[in-house]
This record gives sequence, C-alpha cells and structure tokens, in this order.
Amino acid sequence: MIAAALPRDVARTARLLRVDPRAWAVRDVAIDALPAQFRPGDLVVVNDAATLPASFAVQVPDAAFEVRLAGPIAGGSAWAAVLFGTGDWRTRTEDRPAPPLVHAGTTLEFGEGLKAQVVRVSDLSPRLVRLEFDLGEDALWAKLYRLGRPVQYSHLARGLALWDAQTAFGGRPWSVETPSAARPLDWQALSALRARGVALASVTHAAGLSATGEPALDHALPLPERTEVPQATVEAVARTHARGGRVVAIGTSTARALEANALAHGRLVAACGVASLRIGPGYERRIVDGILTGMHEAGTSHAALLAAFAPRALLSLAWSHAEDEGYLGEEFGDVMLILGY
Repeated sequence: MIAAALPRDVARTARLLRVDPRAWAVRDVAIDALPAQFRPGDLVVVNDAATLPASFAVQVPDAAFEVRLAGPIAGGSAWAAVLFGTGDWRTRTEDRPAPPLVHAGTTLEFGEGLKAQVVRVSDLSPRLVRLEFDLGEDALWAKLYRLGRPVQYSHLARGLALWDAQTAFGGRPWSVETPSAARPLDWQALSALRARGVALASVTHAAGLSATGEPALDHALPLPERTEVPQATVEAVARTHARGGRVVAIGTSTARALEANALAHGRLVAACGVASLRIGPGYERRIVDGILTGMHEAGTSHAALLAAFAPRALLSLAWSHAEDEGYLGEEFGDVMLILGY
C-alpha cells in the first residue's frame, strides 16, 4: 500500500473503508458519511493527548546522532528513549546505521546547555535507554519544545511542523507520535456526531514510537505507555453499554488505554497508570466494541491489534481491497472503521 506523503485536509480528501465482521462485508464509504456509520446512543472515545516534539540531534564527545523520546517514566525528568545512527528521517529507519554504543553514565548533549545522562541501557537492545535530564520539569519542557522536532519517517515528502502532528482536541503533550486515526474527526465531524445522538468521551494516552528499524525493538512495540482514564469516561462507557450502545475507540492507542485499564482493575475505573497490554488475535475485549484506525501495514503491532476486532481473513480481504482501490497508508493516509451494523 502506498503511504500518504503529505498532511492533507482529511475531512475533504481522506477515504473510509467500512469493515463489518458480523456481515463479513467490506465497503467504501465517503469520509463525509463517517458520522452516519454510528447509531444514536453510541459512544466515541478519543485520545486527547497532544504530540510533543520528540526527535533531537544530540552529541557525545566523539559522535553525533538522533534521539527519539519514547515516553516519560513516572513523570519529571526521566524518559525512555531510542537512539538512531547518523542521518535523519529522510532515510528509512531500517537503513539507518547503528548509533554509537552508550553505557550508564554517558552524557548526551542536546544543545543550549540541555544535557541528559544515560542511567540505564535496556537488555532488549543497546539502543533503548533511560535518560535523566539535568533540568527541572518546567525548564525541561521549554527546552524540549525549542530544540525538538516531530518524529517522522521517510515516506513523507517534507519535514513536518509541530502543528502537522496534532489532532483537533489535543491537550496535554504526552504522545511522541500522533494518535493519527482521529484526523477525520474535525470540528464539523464532531458536531455531526453530537447532532446524531452519539456521545463523546476521552482518554489521555501517550502514543509511542511506531518503528525503530531494529527487529528486536520493533517486535516489542508498543513499549509501556503512560495512560489515564477519567471518571467522566468511566461513567459514559457504563451508560452506553447499559442502554445497548457501542463503544468505539478512535485509534489503537485509545483501545489500548481502555482495555489495559479494564484488565488491570477487573473493570474500567478512573485511574492513571502505565499500559503494557499488547492486544492481538484471541484477545477478549472487555470495553471496546469497534475501532476507527489508519491503514496499518501487515506485520505491525497496530495491524495485530485489529485481529482482536475482526477475523484475520476478513482483515486480509479489507487490506487487499484497499490496495486495489488505491487507499493510502501511514499517519496521513486513509482510515478503516471496524464496526458491526
């Protein structure tokens, strides 16, 4: 499937593929008809995390390379990060050379006096590290926004501005990559959903890196991610299921947030935490009845998650149809709604 190379006005130009597991059906739907795919009494849940600039050029005494933040660790100044060799987003991640080896105690210089010390190197890969920055939280955020750029990949035709990586309702800057399935939900679509009697709710989930180019790391994705489910969403889910409505997650990060919370607590509760759940074939969903998602490449963790919503054979049919019809993939591409009629 061809990857979308540029940001675009999704509300006008994106395409929607509707997948119905009950009817074993796949059909093309106009993106303007997205609100009409829901029933009055349904609940749409979005990830309201904003995307932070998480890519940085760094230096050690004898080398320069790239650091991509993978998410905060218990708040404050500690972050998980992945190291990339020389080059930038224009080179495919799998073609980037390995970064220099670092060890606990190595100091990375980010510029403008910002430094971070490597405090742990993961057993999974020497490229996955834990960093401790040398600034307090407020000063650190100011530096990160001044020095960082959005994470992006080689299928894109130009460098991204930070606003290219945001959704219509992004709030707290938790995500290191955009919760991109929400792109079709502009204010016009959100208003149409409300007018149709569809309720809206949110979680905040730190959507992490989608690829590193190293097979061992990519196989382990998604890494543990910070997540929060508010009380208002817990109550909205309960009301929806009580009246026979469907809970539809906008994006894989939203589905992971809801399902990880319910699995950890035995039911959905208002809580902050870390989601380590990997959803895939055979997973029994507790909360989410349907999902709006991007056109994810087969073999990725995002694609594996969808097998919890539809049989693999039906997903293969959907992906084949999408490829034949010229649907676009990746974060600025088209979308798929997996939801029974």
